[in-house]
Amino acid sequence: MSDIIQLFQERGQGHVFTFFDDLNEDEQAGLIAQAEQIDLDEIEALVNDLIQTKGEGNDAIADELEPADFVPLPENGDPALWQEAVEKGESALRTGRVAAFTVAGGQGTRLGYDGPKGKFGVTPVLKASLFQVFAEKILASTRLYGPAIPWYVMTSIINHEATVEYFEANDYFGLSPEKVLFFSQGLMPAVDAEGKILLADKANIALSPDGHGGALRALVRSGSIREMEANGIDVISYFQVDNPLVRCIDPAFVGFHIMTNSELSSKMVPKAYAEEKVGVFCQKDGEALVVEYSDLPDKLATEVDDNGALRFRAGSIAIHIFNRAFVHRLGSGKDAAAKLPFHLAHKKVPYLATNGELQTPSEPNAYKFEMFVFDALPFAANPTIIETAREDDFSPVKNAEGIDSAQTCRDDQLRQFARWTAAAGITLNTDETGLPEISFEVSPLFADSADRFVERWNGLAEKPELTNGLVLI
Repeated sequence: MSDIIQLFQERGQGHVFTFFDDLNEDEQAGLIAQAEQIDLDEIEALVNDLIQTKGEGNDAIADELEPADFVPLPENGDPALWQEAVEKGESALRTGRVAAFTVAGGQGTRLGYDGPKGKFGVTPVLKASLFQVFAEKILASTRLYGPAIPWYVMTSIINHEATVEYFEANDYFGLSPEKVLFFSQGLMPAVDAEGKILLADKANIALSPDGHGGALRALVRSGSIREMEANGIDVISYFQVDNPLVRCIDPAFVGFHIMTNSELSSKMVPKAYAEEKVGVFCQKDGEALVVEYSDLPDKLATEVDDNGALRFRAGSIAIHIFNRAFVHRLGSGKDAAAKLPFHLAHKKVPYLATNGELQTPSEPNAYKFEMFVFDALPFAANPTIIETAREDDFSPVKNAEGIDSAQTCRDDQLRQFARWTAAAGITLNTDETGLPEISFEVSPLFADSADRFVERWNGLAEKPELTNGLVLI
């Protein structure tokens, strides 16, 4: 008998191998390989702590929460400080200290797209993919600052092969292939209410990604952190795959991170309204943390200050910078006092019953465990939160229609392009929201900010007429 089968039997999970003798050799090897990746001690502790023990919830700490401090935008604060941050950040980029890191493990299912979400076409005219937009932004920064900026892309078991093939088919969008590095995030088994691990079929455990917080473990386990250290990289610019407006490489953000000697820096936008579905930066006992919108008590979510603004208004938009050594400390699991907590999700998970029949539940029947990357904040020394302009950094693509859809994102890109052209002295007809009447596109390779657009536009010997369908590249 295999040692792993014996271990599972001893730990009350032997049912995972109920159909083992029905499998061929390859299937048996695959099931054993899946089982070997599961930390049974971890699963047992999570079942005890999260399923069998009910917590008090965040209402219990409502009176202990305060709004988090943040660095306001230069127009609301200190322009000289922002200029100093830009200079510090640009210096770090020129010396090759910075890497980009994208969490891209999801599929485009909610968008009605069959494939990795990063392949979804999102720009107004060319419908360039999310991956292409990020690649061109990184390439533009590389051309501006000198050293090639490495890009780490975390996939998942469901989309890894398709993602790599997509980059290969598109010649890595102009980036050097050796500077684009892929690895998959970790997986966790789904369990029932008694903590029993579920089977997806006779040869496979019901596994799912361990959440965006698993990115830190994956960076360590994949060898990426070790590689960064060997190459002198100590600043990791983190962003998620669904936000094409993000400044992948933001010198000011990098600069603030370095100036404050921060282990984890984050961007915030003021919440648009109290019920907006974003986490909120808070403080508890002097430590920064993010409270999910669903966990923030209503009395705090709606509370306003003397100016009528929301007190708890610092919305988290999943844009962070990590110190490399900090990621290693949290991701390695060697520091028992610095581990990201797992959260519980009650889901409908199809599973194989003990009689060998596949069950498709109509109600939530299983629990999944996932980590959130923002839970790293309380463990970080000198956490820094800076304000960013929503219109310049945040327009996610999450839904097929309505709020945070491909259409709203394309409109936000057009509004940004219109602001850039206005900065260059070009007048366009727009509606009251700033949306231009024409649809055009500015590739990041032409310009990735208003200042660079003005510089590039003024440098054109022959300036094209801005017409419907024009693409500046």
